[in-house]
Amino acid sequence: KQVGSNGRVIGIDMTPEMLAKARGIAKKDGVTNVSFRLGEIEHLPVGDCVADCVISNCVINLSPDKPQVYREMNRVLAPGGRVSISDVLRMSDLPEELKTAQSYAC
Repeated sequence: KQVGSNGRVIGIDMTPEMLAKARGIAKKDGVTNVSFRLGEIEHLPVGDCVADCVISNCVINLSPDKPQVYREMNRVLAPGGRVSISDVLRMSDLPEELKTAQSYAC
């Protein structure tokens, strides 16, 4: 709705399960101007200078290579494009017992 009838949305996730869920919701809601791709935030599966807006919703904090994330956002943004980030900011080191895959899978 926000991109208008001529706009396109590309959803990217690193898990097939989330892509399947997103495709199901889009189909149920009759959304036709969206596509979904498997990929990681450090290596977005889109071309250079193609996005007017990059939205990251609680993903950057999961990346071990944050500088690469920002380089990749800049690569895909069209001139004059913008970034919207909703994320968690860590103010101190995590205790060792929380540095597990299980802890991140909340």
